Amino acid sequence: MATIKIPPVLRASVGGEKEVSASGENVGDVLKDLASTHPATQSQLFSAEGELNRYVNVYLNDEDVRVLDGLATAVGDSDTLVILPAMAGGR
Repeated sequence: MATIKIPPVLRASVGGEKEVSASGENVGDVLKDLASTHPATQSQLFSAEGELNRYVNVYLNDEDVRVLDGLATAVGDSDTLVILPAMAGGR
């Protein structure tokens, strides 16, 4: 199972955990497994069409999956995913 590092803004949706494990052959499968286990993350991660929300950044072992194969990027059991919601604000 891959490890997913959960940002503070999503921790309430996963019982306060900083890290969780999820399985899947690629990034999309792992995130869908996370959403299956923790349903509150579904709308935070995915659009109604099942695509990753545009404001959610996902890194696989420190590489942005957008420069790899996106949700189709292969994931191994020893890999780590980091979810980073985009931040905006200021004046």
